[in-house]
Amino acid sequence: MTIIDTVPSLGAADIGDLYGALAARLERIVRLDVRASDAVIEDACQAAWCLLLRHGDRVQRETVMGWLARTAVHEAFKSLRRCRREDALDSADLASGQPPPEELVLQRERLNELATLPARQRRLLWLHASGLSYAEMAAHERCTHRTIERQLLRARAALREQNPEGDV
Repeated sequence: MTIIDTVPSLGAADIGDLYGALAARLERIVRLDVRASDAVIEDACQAAWCLLLRHGDRVQRETVMGWLARTAVHEAFKSLRRCRREDALDSADLASGQPPPEELVLQRERLNELATLPARQRRLLWLHASGLSYAEMAAHERCTHRTIERQLLRARAALREQNPEGDV
């Protein structure tokens, strides 16, 4: 018998009991670690409880409070980053005082055209657009440099067929 066999993991019934006993304490702990609105803190705590339901079989009873606190703090920071990105986009739109430019609409159409490509070609286009060299892409995809060239050429040709007047 190992130590893991002697320490019980959590079941769904245990989590319900723990929620009643620990929910308020968890919110207090997260409020101490994260400066955010009540809504963000509450959402982060609820996300942690939902994740505990999903992964309760891997969390030990003795460590559940630490696991919940760490998970809720992580979720709160993730939510704050998401809000900051959205705020930055909103302020950029407000600063210009105009609707999104036609270029943005064209870029969205081009992104939609990518969905018609095979997954491998789509992935290689994204890797290339991310700045990877052909050699790096070949190492990542476990193929040859020539295969990368050929797949990118095919992808560009397919995009040109879809949009003959646009540039790819």
